[in-house]
Amino acid sequence: MLEKKEHLYEKAVLVGLITQNQDEAKLKEYLDELEFLAFTAGATVDKRFTQKMSQPDSKTFVGSGKAEEIRNYIKENGITTVIFDDELSPSQLKNLEKEMEVKILDRTNLILDIFAQRAQTSYARTQVELAQYEYLLPRLTRMWTHLERQRGGIGMRGPGETEIETDRRIIRDRISLLKEKLKTIDKQMSTQRQNRGKMVRVALVGYTNVGKSTLMNAISKSEVFAENKLFATLDTTVRKVVVGNLPFLLTDTVGFIRKLPTQLVESFKSTLDEVREADLLIHVVDISHDSFEDHINSVNQILMEIGAHQKPMIMVFNKIDAFAYEKKEEDDLTPSNRKNISLAEWEKTWMSKSKYPTVFISALTKENFPEMKKMIYDEVLKIHISRFPYNDFLFEYYDDEEN
Repeated sequence: MLEKKEHLYEKAVLVGLITQNQDEAKLKEYLDELEFLAFTAGATVDKRFTQKMSQPDSKTFVGSGKAEEIRNYIKENGITTVIFDDELSPSQLKNLEKEMEVKILDRTNLILDIFAQRAQTSYARTQVELAQYEYLLPRLTRMWTHLERQRGGIGMRGPGETEIETDRRIIRDRISLLKEKLKTIDKQMSTQRQNRGKMVRVALVGYTNVGKSTLMNAISKSEVFAENKLFATLDTTVRKVVVGNLPFLLTDTVGFIRKLPTQLVESFKSTLDEVREADLLIHVVDISHDSFEDHINSVNQILMEIGAHQKPMIMVFNKIDAFAYEKKEEDDLTPSNRKNISLAEWEKTWMSKSKYPTVFISALTKENFPEMKKMIYDEVLKIHISRFPYNDFLFEYYDDEEN
């Protein structure tokens, strides 16, 4: 308990770069997200440091002057952790730790740490442990050099602290063992999916913290863990749901995020198989978030990477209850921005021209739920009829069913 309390008060600073591929506005979005990640991991952010550079410095990521500024600040303010918004190379990590003499984390390490906190089942823990070892393997020199002064906290959970004489071969053996273990579990899960029969499978997908688990609870009347933190759900949850007397399987999956570590994509392959093998995807979007369009693009990119981008889909824009709208004054001639475009105006944009059925709801207050349920029912019914073309009586019965 004492260790947990101490961990909650870990003070951190964030570091990010403005580059030709990432302007100041984009960096602010990423750092906002990084701060939420840090909060989820159990840290409070004291300050942000940014620098404009054409590309990251090969030795210390930021320039020497900025590195000195950060070093002076952390010494004067008792900062214990510096978190960088991009993945650092092993040499950058080593140089930064030597120069700043505090714990250095990058975005990947932070996400891995959150996954280590959130993993509840043996399967999820195995997936996270594999991802952590694959991340640590090229960084063994750094980690092993500083083991004596590691005191735990963010970025230090998971595989455990190994003796200094432990070499790469042993870590590789552990990785091989974990991969074999995951293969065995993958086979078991594949068998489970096959045993579900021909029932239509629907998967909830979306950016992390968009309300998928809350929506899962509302539709299936179950108690899936939901929390206003990133990656609240790691383990895939499958529930049998009946809408308008039409049964189907509904799956809640791990949330996606920008700059998702490649180690996690590979380790959570089986979890993503639930998305690959789904008949219908429900893409949940947090419309109250300023960057919801970027979130949509990030999810679509990952769906493309795993070969699930051509599946039938329903777009569900959630959290309309939290949508903020600041009405412009009549004499304000400045261009409209995200904050002063109303929900009704958003609905008339590209969203209404989407090739997918689209609905705007609140999973919390269940606003527009009847419309969403009817939409899901219609799409599931199409798949059901294509699978069982001779069940005409089902079609007639369900077509008249009130939702």
